[in-house]
Amino acid sequence: MGELNFFLGLQIKQNPNGTMIYQQKYAIELIKKFKMYESKEIDTPIAIATKLDIDKTGSSVDQKLYRGMIGALLYLTASRHNIVFNVGCCAHFQDNPEESHLTAVKKILRYLKGTTDLCLWYPKSSNFNLVGYVDADNAGFLVDRKSTSGTAQFLGSCLVTWATTK
Repeated sequence: MGELNFFLGLQIKQNPNGTMIYQQKYAIELIKKFKMYESKEIDTPIAIATKLDIDKTGSSVDQKLYRGMIGALLYLTASRHNIVFNVGCCAHFQDNPEESHLTAVKKILRYLKGTTDLCLWYPKSSNFNLVGYVDADNAGFLVDRKSTSGTAQFLGSCLVTWATTK
């Protein structure tokens, strides 16, 4: 049957030191699909000070396009945990996306363009210490003043679960 290379869109490479899981091919296809291949790469998916809000003065954008971008990015979060929070913030505006929301999504794609080679690395080790982290932004969502929290659990040095909630 052979070694596992692809599983549900995830690329998998195994070697004696561990396993690498990534979605490089999918990320490149997204950049091409949404015509971001000529855009400039950026170092972070969204600025720390950025707070997305309902933009009453901005112009509306194509809802179908916006939802397609969000759905594609949500699928990419299976191996790119570093964009989960940013994509989640943008996903809140799928009902009535404005130009400012589309700009935020395009920044995530510009970030992905420069980081297509990032992956999850699970080395072989005997360290099975489970460690959890949590962070919260109390009443930080400008639309409805709800709090956002996130958790991450590591088994040894490997991220095994993550979650964000509003």
